[in-house]
Amino acid sequence: MIHQRLRPFPDHFLWGSASAAYQIEGAWNEDGKGLSVWDVFTKIPGKTFKGSNGDIAVDHYHRFKEDVALMAEMGLKAYRFSVSWPRIFPQGRGEANESGLRFYDDLINELLAHDIEPVLTLYHWDLPQALMDEYGGFESRRIIEDFNAYCVTLYKRYGGRVKYWVSLNEQNYNFNHGFITAMHPPGVKDSKRFYEANHIAFLANAKAIDSFRRYVPDGKIGPSFAYSPA
Repeated sequence: MIHQRLRPFPDHFLWGSASAAYQIEGAWNEDGKGLSVWDVFTKIPGKTFKGSNGDIAVDHYHRFKEDVALMAEMGLKAYRFSVSWPRIFPQGRGEANESGLRFYDDLINELLAHDIEPVLTLYHWDLPQALMDEYGGFESRRIIEDFNAYCVTLYKRYGGRVKYWVSLNEQNYNFNHGFITAMHPPGVKDSKRFYEANHIAFLANAKAIDSFRRYVPDGKIGPSFAYSPA
């Protein structure tokens, strides 16, 4: 089918771009940030191309104002970014790291100052290594409460400024590569563990969304999935 005439996008359509904390922030051990599973996994020889890692990346943590200015210059209406869980809770839970919270305060404020709609992703795969070491991350139901507590902290902090939220980013892709192809942490090939962890992730997602309804009643939230041809 060939379209002879394309209908224009509606005025409220959000043109934007997206990133993930580990992909761009750098500052992997600055201002109280804890280790994520990617900080550890990428240091294992042979796991990444030429041993590359996100220790510095594009240094967004220090250069976010320049990055937002470039977004504005491009005419973006929205920007989806993820919050680094171990930057907020270095040990996965407990006392929140105020320096980490302030960074995202500043990023959100900078986006709003440039009339760019912030879209906040709660989890883009950078599980705190502390929780992986303690109970296996998403292989334990203990993560449901820890993830929810992390999410509620963000709802309370940013809910008044952020309308659009993503709970889990591409759960299908992340867990497939973590437990089937071994290309992502924890780097195993075990279908039973895949199904168990994936199920627990669904439960964690559901609880986080239920909490969202209470803390950000006027906001919108949902998971993001990786779609590809069958």
